[in-house]
Amino acid sequence: MTDISIAVVPVAGIGTRLLPATKSQPKEMLPVGRKPVVQYVVDELTRVGLQRLLFITGPSKTSIENHFDIDAELIQVLRESGKEDLLAELSFERAPIQYFYTRQRQLLGLGHAVSCARPFVGDQPFVVALGDSIIGLNAQSDVVRRMSRCFVETGADAVIAVEEVPHAEIRHYGVAMPKTTGDIFELADVIEKPTLEDAPSNLAIAARYVFSPTIFDALEQIQPGSGGELQLTDAIRLLIQNGGKVYGLRLHNHERRYDIGTFDSYFRAFVEFALADEKHGATLRTYLEELLRKAA
Repeated sequence: MTDISIAVVPVAGIGTRLLPATKSQPKEMLPVGRKPVVQYVVDELTRVGLQRLLFITGPSKTSIENHFDIDAELIQVLRESGKEDLLAELSFERAPIQYFYTRQRQLLGLGHAVSCARPFVGDQPFVVALGDSIIGLNAQSDVVRRMSRCFVETGADAVIAVEEVPHAEIRHYGVAMPKTTGDIFELADVIEKPTLEDAPSNLAIAARYVFSPTIFDALEQIQPGSGGELQLTDAIRLLIQNGGKVYGLRLHNHERRYDIGTFDSYFRAFVEFALADEKHGATLRTYLEELLRKAA
């Protein structure tokens, strides 16, 4: 890793596209395979050496705080009932990372959520990892490590992860305009949710960022954009326009992004993670094959 030690994880969104599942349960706490979505995100960040993690929360998000607390009572129950083998499932509680929480009191967009981290971050560089997006099957990704290395080696103001998406879906994302070629490239521009005609590429921003504190000044200057919200993409665009150095870094082929934003993407992610489960994947695959044969 590098000397970047802080991660900011926005988890304040309401998750309206996943109602009624998200009426009282944060979408970040929906299970994908054996774990809730946000645990995969934290596992990824812990694995690459982040030491302090700030959740930007909102109403009805207390279950996220509860999940990452050490539950001494549950541990005692497992021990007394002879289920100590299950203690390994709680090993994430002892991860070498400190958790902090602050509330986004008004849901004014991702840019506003990141700006809520300014008192915590101060003048240090930091990672932003969206709490509803898993990178890689079972979060097996070191993209944040590579981004942090790029950030330090290039003296960048920001580094963003990008992935290729079908042109028909480009209107749903922030989109990068490369200035150079390669897996790591300087950016000429970024555009939030462009039309197909206006899209400068099919490289969508992929839920992971590394920023210098200069992003906070840019966030203070932008106006509400797409959807009437303060868009993080617009602040990155302003950084570039003001002469800042912003780089894009492509996800590797095995680092597929699982964006748990709709039932379609959620169902697909759950099935893929469940099929990859070491204990239950094989029997589930057999069951699904039989089910599909009967439906044919």
